[in-house]
Parts: sequence; structure tokens; C-alpha cells
Amino acid sequence: MNAQEVRQFSSDDLTPEVLAMTLEEFLESDLEEYEYVKGELIPGPPTSAEHGRISTNLFLPLGVYVRENQFGDVYMPDTGFRVGERVLMPDIAFLSNARMPDDLSKAFPIPPDLAVEVVSRTDALHQVEEKAFAYLEAGTQLVWVIKPVSKTVTVYRSETDITLRTQNDTLTGEQVIEGFSCQVAELFE
Repeated sequence: MNAQEVRQFSSDDLTPEVLAMTLEEFLESDLEEYEYVKGELIPGPPTSAEHGRISTNLFLPLGVYVRENQFGDVYMPDTGFRVGERVLMPDIAFLSNARMPDDLSKAFPIPPDLAVEVVSRTDALHQVEEKAFAYLEAGTQLVWVIKPVSKTVTVYRSETDITLRTQNDTLTGEQVIEGFSCQVAELFE
């Protein structure tokens, strides 16, 4: 199944309708730019310049650090990861060498070790938090939710271990990406 087969248009109003499919069908498809949540395909909307800047401000130093230390790979937001019965595309993701699957031609069949979500102005915060808990439940060790309005990062380690980092704090990779750190304020420059 490809993207042309997913969208059907009503002849009355030309409104696209997104078709449902099973998780297995989605994992075998060549669809890109969609997340799979509760049996439905969710298109990834374009993000703002602010969102892109914040993502880049983290992606570049994190990617360089991971590559220099040969810990694994850091992925951009169009990379899919199986998260329980979902396939999600975190804004940034890290996957360690130890967990890297052999087949990289499809979405990852496992969750990332680190998932980063940058909250867009169009995001409902409860949905982003729901994603954070879905990552943790599936086995992701660390989730960072970056909130541009408050210029903070919420760090999720488990359902009961959640901390807030402000502009005066340092964000660290903890045991997931040992030795990585950056100032929270640098994300918003």
C-alpha cells in the first residue's frame, strides 16, 4: 500500500479521508510522514520555524556527541518507531548500537532509547504527554518534552519519575547517552 492508496477523496467536497489499517500492514507499507495510533493513520503536519530551530539546536550537538562516541544513531522527525501498538515519529530519537536492528528499510520495529518531542503551538499538551507515557510503557528509557512557550523541558524516566528543567538547568543524557549535556537555555536561542 502506498500514499496514493491511503487517501480517498469524496467527490462532493474533495475532503481527504484517512483509511484505517492494521499495525502489521502499516509496518510493511511504504507510507512516510504518518504516525499510526489506535488503528488510524495520523498525518504529520508541517512544523513552525520555531519548532525547527529548537529541534536543530538539540539535534546538532546530540548527533555530534553520539557519533563521536559511537553510541548509536540520532534520528530526525520523519523516522518511525514501533511504540507498543503505535508507530510514532519523535522529533528527535536516539537508538543505541546494542539495540540497532539489521533491517533499516522500514520503520523501526522497536521504540527508541531516547525520544524527544517539541511541543508545537497546535499540539494539545495532553496528547504529547500521552505520547511520553506510551514511549515509556513500550521501553523507551528517557523522554524529553520541550515546551517553547515556557522554555522548559520535562524529563520523563517513568510514570512516577518526572522532572522539570528550566532555562537555568542543564539537560543530560543520564545513563542513556552518558556524558551528554547541554544548557536548556541553548535550545531556545
